[in-house]
Amino acid sequence: MNILETKFAGLTLKNPIIMSSCGRTAKAANNKAIEDAGAGAIVLKSLFEENITRETEHLNQSTDHSESADYMHGYIRSHAMSEYLQLIKDTKRLCSIPVIASINCHSAGEWAQFARMAEDAGADALELNIMSIATSKDYVNGSFEQMHLDIVRSIRNMVKFPLIVKLGQNISNPVWLVDQLKSVGANAVVLFNRPYQPDVDIDNMQFTVGQVFSSENGLAEPLRWTAIVSAAVHGMDIAISGGVHDGAGVVKALLAGASAVEVSSAIYKNGNEWFRHTLNELEQWQEKHQYKAIAEYKGKMNASGTENPDFWLRTQFLKYFATRE
Repeated sequence: MNILETKFAGLTLKNPIIMSSCGRTAKAANNKAIEDAGAGAIVLKSLFEENITRETEHLNQSTDHSESADYMHGYIRSHAMSEYLQLIKDTKRLCSIPVIASINCHSAGEWAQFARMAEDAGADALELNIMSIATSKDYVNGSFEQMHLDIVRSIRNMVKFPLIVKLGQNISNPVWLVDQLKSVGANAVVLFNRPYQPDVDIDNMQFTVGQVFSSENGLAEPLRWTAIVSAAVHGMDIAISGGVHDGAGVVKALLAGASAVEVSSAIYKNGNEWFRHTLNELEQWQEKHQYKAIAEYKGKMNASGTENPDFWLRTQFLKYFATRE
């Protein structure tokens, strides 16, 4: 038995390290190299609803004809989907590990139909990257969370393969939402999506992108919520995304209750060899502590124990400063 084997969203992974959606997973040859380096699964580069919409709007500015605009919108969407379906097929032809398609969407739209096409193309699962920010002054409480449920429900009605929802940190109550997502057919969640960091160049008066890559310091929040959610919502797999940069980070995620981790920044910084090095660290830690399988210690330090809950809550912060002079 492979001591690093884990179950995530109904999939069997040879190890818990998943290559997350990024530019490197946009080519089948890259995905094969990532598998050879040791990844347990791959999330393909996301198909962005926002990009398709923006490109359509840009082209529509050159015409006043509604029929032409409708045609261009349909053509652009169809072309993008066709290319993406080919990426799924090419990657599945080269790789034996689970291949997870990814959609970055903020509405149900036509994505339910695309989900079926992705399933037919051979994808093992679909990750729904629902990255959006509620900014309207007319916002109705709960509508942001309801959007997540509506998207998952509409897609679940069309497909049978696993659905994974990657959440942003701007959720008021992740426990409630994860429980509701489970009820409408989601198989797993990823905590959390890391949006690009906006910044401003004050000399040139231009918008810029801040820190692109995550750091070890970013692990605290997904670790906290994984520990809390895994204790409260049973039967829902969790992957941590953001802040995992070594074997210790993987172990922490698993102890908190995650079934897997998603990584990309560590690979951009260190190359594909990072997989082998980190898996060696994980295996050595398991042998040191005499664990024969991840299932033996997964969730061992989540919020379900009588001694653990306070550590994951804000009161621990107050206790820290209460001991300082």
